[in-house]
Amino acid sequence: MSGPLEGLTTADGAAQAGRRSLEIAAVLCPMMRSITGDGVRATFEVLGKVAPLVVTEVPSGTPVLDWEVPPEWAVREAYVADGDGRRLVDIANHPLHLLGYSRPVRGRLSLEELRPHLHTDPHHPDWIPYRTSYYRDTWGFCLAQSELDTWGPGPYEVVVDTRLFPGSLSYAECRVPGQREEEIVLYTHCCHPGMANDNASGLAVAAVVASAIAASRPRLSYRIVFAPGTIGSITWLARNEPIWPGIRGGLVLGLLGDAAPMRYKRSRRGRSEIDLIAAAVVQARDPHAKVQDFEPYGYDERQFCSPGIDLAVGRLSRSVNNGYTQYHSSGDDLSVIHAEALADSIATIAEIVNRLDGNPRYRSLSDRGEPRLGKRGLFRTTGGTDPTRFEHALLWVLSMADGQHGLHDIAAAAGLATQDVEEAARALEAARLIEIDA
Repeated sequence: MSGPLEGLTTADGAAQAGRRSLEIAAVLCPMMRSITGDGVRATFEVLGKVAPLVVTEVPSGTPVLDWEVPPEWAVREAYVADGDGRRLVDIANHPLHLLGYSRPVRGRLSLEELRPHLHTDPHHPDWIPYRTSYYRDTWGFCLAQSELDTWGPGPYEVVVDTRLFPGSLSYAECRVPGQREEEIVLYTHCCHPGMANDNASGLAVAAVVASAIAASRPRLSYRIVFAPGTIGSITWLARNEPIWPGIRGGLVLGLLGDAAPMRYKRSRRGRSEIDLIAAAVVQARDPHAKVQDFEPYGYDERQFCSPGIDLAVGRLSRSVNNGYTQYHSSGDDLSVIHAEALADSIATIAEIVNRLDGNPRYRSLSDRGEPRLGKRGLFRTTGGTDPTRFEHALLWVLSMADGQHGLHDIAAAAGLATQDVEEAARALEAARLIEIDA
């Protein structure tokens, strides 16, 4: 299918993009990231070598919808050492070892005193869990349960050398202007440290897609946004309220590198252009693909779809949050993601984008009700039998010609071939019953 990402839909193009995404993810995976800080900025430096990015800094304390931008968090070092000075837990060895947004602390504590600040996952005793505390004044360490089981009564030296200070929240975006001002938004979160599928895979895929769109001449405009989860999308939405009406649709991207089949989560609207096209693409590409209805839990799609905003933004992933064994743990390493899965994710996004970009919308020219097709030679005059395929397509185009739907999503809704819908649309346009918003 032609479109701005046509090259990524070919086997060779997708495979090359998948390999490139894996290389980028390998660089991003071990980096120390949170919802603010230099780790996020360093991540944007890496991604900025792949696609042209503009970074925005929003000062701490800035009101953003019902929230405010939090203090910036900086980490120098953090460890727990035994009586011999051996560091048993050290953030220098893995970024998941420190509870996200831990406040500074120094002291000597017994194991009994330390335990309330230690986080493990007994169900997966050899993995370090990912835990955060963004909006609570506390501190802590994360470690493997099998390691904790070897610890004696202590005492232990505890050092959390961090700072919480008036700084800023960073987000980055790549905007590609098209022939039309209407925008498609692709969004991925950038705040998870030390994990490959969540969220190095989403960052890498979004960057590769952004690079390809930036090198094309699209009909629609595109905005690829890299921002922290929840507070990042809220901040971006708050700062970009004037463009909400021009957002035609979008996708939240994440968890795109594992072996699970593709999954599309519909927007809150349920049957918007993006919902119909994305569902049709993932199901056509893989009979095992999943399509699920919207629910207000998951990733940043819930912010884009919240009441009062209600944008047509769905979510594209492979596994879902907490949907694979290694989720939110050190087990989510580079062995979890694969170039083939990344390539398939990229090709799926490319097909969706191409259909959106080549989907001029239809608008009915009839003031009210269904126009009389028989007198225009478009419908048989003898009733009592089911409509022909052509007549069926005519009725679907007329039913959805509200200025919000076009060729590809009408075909998906009707279960018809795109050529059938296109033929019907041409006939209706010739009869001056619809116009095309080219």
